[in-house]
Amino acid sequence: MISAGDFRNGLTVEMEGAVYQILEFQHVKPGKGAAFVRTKLKNIINGGVVEKTFRPTEKFPQARIDRNDMQYLYSDGDLYNFMNVETYDQVALDKATIGDALKFVKENDMVKICSFNGNVFAVEPPMFVELEVTETEPGFKGDTATGANKPAIVETGASVNVPLFVEIGDKIKIDTRTGDYLSRV
Repeated sequence: MISAGDFRNGLTVEMEGAVYQILEFQHVKPGKGAAFVRTKLKNIINGGVVEKTFRPTEKFPQARIDRNDMQYLYSDGDLYNFMNVETYDQVALDKATIGDALKFVKENDMVKICSFNGNVFAVEPPMFVELEVTETEPGFKGDTATGANKPAIVETGASVNVPLFVEIGDKIKIDTRTGDYLSRV
């Protein structure tokens, strides 16, 4: 059991029959009255975000979230297939569960499958990926005064803003959390 006074960002708790992840918390001690904890919570099953306040002494059971490393195999229409590389068990997930998590993931790359009580609710791609640029416009000499960017399409089909010196065929490193270009490889 975790008391509201011990809340931290990223912690998952069970309350009101649902599982919530703490996005933000703030301990408030008003000049008059009792202290309280103001939180912003995300329902990990349906993705809804709510704001709630709690007394610091309220207790909640901690939710156990399983994160399993799995290999992304292929997509078949609206289903995306993953395999556990240790047990060779395969899982097929629909597009609604995946969202845009696989925007920068190629086939055979490793991802983390997040589940609660056996129900998969999210897919986490690796933080950084290296992808090849398949399509971009050529940069022009003299356009570098402002540090300008241009759009580029990578091998997964996603669009990324890159510096003007990046050419077709270059391998680039991308932060999957923000979709930002980091460097050439």
